Amino acid sequence: MMMEDGVHEPVQVHFDDLDAMGLLHNSRYALLVERAIGAYWQRLGWSPDAARSVFKDVFLAVREFKVTYHVPIVGAGEPVVHFWIERLGRTSGVYGFRVLSPDREVVHADGYRVNVNLDPATLRPAPFTDELRTAAEPLMRHAAAAC
Repeated sequence: MMMEDGVHEPVQVHFDDLDAMGLLHNSRYALLVERAIGAYWQRLGWSPDAARSVFKDVFLAVREFKVTYHVPIVGAGEPVVHFWIERLGRTSGVYGFRVLSPDREVVHADGYRVNVNLDPATLRPAPFTDELRTAAEPLMRHAAAAC
């Protein structure tokens, strides 16, 4: 896998994210990934409010989220979430991710997240717009795009 594909987004681990042992609580890894992906898209003009978003695709639901833990994050700090799009289908997309140490040397966790674009009126899967597909291009894995 070409690990330089995608984006590296710094995120914050706060004291209240830690468990009783001073480690990042396992449930917070998904939150870090969510915040990293959200920050990226918000910089491009995405908003969950359709009236403010530059994209029509605003009703995205997580269908599946898998995290494999490797090395605990100890204490508050600023890890980096590296994420990319493995596959962008007609109505769903698969993000791959790694949660890294600030120096990007340690992989704390990795996994994937599947999003489904929904029609807000019917809550049924809806095709992604061309605008979103174009904006997602920098996130696509080169190996996946070549297939």
